[in-house]
Amino acid sequence: MGTYDIEPSTLDGAALLDSLRTALTRYVALPNPETADAIALWIAATHAQPAWAHAPRLVIRAPEKRCGKSRLLDIVEATCHNPFITVNSSPAAVYRSVSEDPPTLLVDEADTIFGPKADGNEDLRGLLNAGHQRNRPAKRYDATNQRVESIPTFAMAALAGIGAMPDTIEDRAVIARMRRRAPGETVAPYRHRRDRPALRLLADNLHAWLRADLSTLETAEPEMPVEDRAADTWEPLIAVADHAGGTWSDRSRTAVLALTAAADEDNDSNDRQRLLTDCRTAFGDELALPTAELLHRLRALDESPWREYGATGLTAMKLGSLLKEYGIRSDTMRFPGAGQAKGYRRADFADSWERYCADPPAKRDGDEATGGAIPLRRARSA
Repeated sequence: MGTYDIEPSTLDGAALLDSLRTALTRYVALPNPETADAIALWIAATHAQPAWAHAPRLVIRAPEKRCGKSRLLDIVEATCHNPFITVNSSPAAVYRSVSEDPPTLLVDEADTIFGPKADGNEDLRGLLNAGHQRNRPAKRYDATNQRVESIPTFAMAALAGIGAMPDTIEDRAVIARMRRRAPGETVAPYRHRRDRPALRLLADNLHAWLRADLSTLETAEPEMPVEDRAADTWEPLIAVADHAGGTWSDRSRTAVLALTAAADEDNDSNDRQRLLTDCRTAFGDELALPTAELLHRLRALDESPWREYGATGLTAMKLGSLLKEYGIRSDTMRFPGAGQAKGYRRADFADSWERYCADPPAKRDGDEATGGAIPLRRARSA
C-alpha cells in the first residue's frame, strides 16, 4: 500500500474490526458469528504480515456451487493488504511478487491448483505449502548467472474452492465452511465500482492502525487456547484481537475453539449431494431411522451407488463422514420395538435438503419413498 494521510493515533482498532465484520456480513451469508469474527481478524492480520512468524491460510470451502465463496473472496480482495490474484499468473510471476513485505495471495477455483486439473502447477503448490512459515525459501538455479537463488515464499493466502483442500493446506488454515443461502436469507449485492472504494478506505485505515505498532505485534505472545500447529496458525489473529481490545479478545478465542473443533473430513461433492437426495427418499415420512435401516434403504434404491460404494458398500462410518460436512450427525435414540441404537433424525436433514436438493417429485397414489424397505414406526428420542 502507498502512503496515506491517516493519523494512526486517531484510529480505534476495535471499531475498525467491527466495521470490517459488518462489511463481511452485509455482502456474504456466513455460517456463524465465529466464522465472521475469524475472517475479519484474518483480513486485518494481512496488513501486519512483516510482524508474523507464520502466515495462516484462509480456506473458503463449500460443499457445492453457489455458496458465496467467490463473493467472499471479492470482499477479502477489497479489504486485505496488497491483494495479488493468481488467476492466469505464471508461477514465476507469483514467486517474484513475494517480498519481505509480501502481498496477500488470492486463489479462486483452487481445484486448478490441487484437484484433478492441477497438472503443471507444482511450483505454485510448493509455494502455498512452504509459505506458511518464515525462512522457508524456494531454491532455483539461475542458469544465466550459474548460481542458486533463494526466493521468498512467506505470504498469507486465501484459497476458495469446492470441497476440502489438501491436509498440508488445511492444517495451516482458518477454514470458512460456506453454505448455500436458504430462501429467507438475503445479502446486499456487491458492485465493484460502487462498493470497493469504501472497502479500500477501510483497508487503508486497518493498514495505518496496524503498521504503526508492528514492533509491538512482532513481540506479542498472546495466551492461546490451542497448541502446536493450530497455535502457530491462529496466533496472528489473536494478537490482532488483543491489540484491538474491547470484546475482540474473548471473541477471537471463542472463534478459535469453534473453528478448530469443526470437522475436516470431506469426500467427493457429487457423492455428498447424491447422498443428501437419496437420504430424503429413504426417510420417506419417518421422523427418525436407525443407521442400519437408513443404510439398508439407501442400498435398496433403484440405480443406487451405495451398494458398491467402497469394498463393502456404504458403511456407517462413511455415511457419517459424508454427512458431517453438512453438520448432520447420528445420535443414540430409543426406537419402539427395536431398542436403543444409533440413528438419524429427519429434522437434522431439513436445512440441508432445503439448501442443496431440488424439490422432490410429487407422489402418486400408492407410491412409497422408502426404496422398497419395510417402513419403521416413527422413533422418539431417548
